[in-house]
Amino acid sequence: MKKIGGVILDVKNISLAFGGVKALTDISFDVREHEVRAIIGPNGAGKSSMLNCINGVYQPQQGAITLRGKTYHGMSPRQVAEMGVARTFQNLALFKGMSVLDNIMTGRNLRMRRGLFWQALHIGPARREESEQREQVERIIDFLEIQAHRKTPVGRLPYGLQKRVDLGRALAMEPSLLLLDEPMAGMNVEEKQDMCRFILDVNDEFGTTIVLIEHDMGVVMDISDRVVVLDYGKKIGDGAPDEVRQSEDVIKAYLGASH
Repeated sequence: MKKIGGVILDVKNISLAFGGVKALTDISFDVREHEVRAIIGPNGAGKSSMLNCINGVYQPQQGAITLRGKTYHGMSPRQVAEMGVARTFQNLALFKGMSVLDNIMTGRNLRMRRGLFWQALHIGPARREESEQREQVERIIDFLEIQAHRKTPVGRLPYGLQKRVDLGRALAMEPSLLLLDEPMAGMNVEEKQDMCRFILDVNDEFGTTIVLIEHDMGVVMDISDRVVVLDYGKKIGDGAPDEVRQSEDVIKAYLGASH
């Protein structure tokens, strides 16, 4: 049985509005080291907005987000990434004309110590550094079992494999906290099973803490340690999968009263 550590991400009283529209209202929850923490809720519940607050895309009007004891205010996504937070996106933001290898290499940018001048010259220290970074990327490609496609332009791959490349690019950043925005959307059953396996392996073998948005309740109940439930931008449930599944509020809002 895996060991869950102390709190590494603390979300306190987050409120976010666009004009007069409230996206999130007074949301609080925490994420513990080495757990898989799911965020669920109907469409429009505020799940992606919550991830956007965590990784610096949106700046909430109220509340605070603390990562490993450091509270961040007004940080850009890059600054949050430098703190060890990586993210995949619901709508793939891959470079479709570039190979699998080159797409995953873009995730190593934060790890590059040599400036653009050296990289452009591609000599000496920059060449050695790129070689080291490429080795790391090859390990990720092996881990995700996409060796056969390493030189294939991403746009030619089936959707399920593109999602895997997106995960690979996030892993290339060597995050301590990985945010997954609907990693299984649009997948068939076999692709979902593969992605579940990779997520659990990332959590287990790399020790990466994962925050996951997912609509497939079967997946959420199978792989999550704890679940937070949002509805219309408010928190209506928080706890172990079994507790959440039995909550009246969650059944009404998410599963439908008939369940």
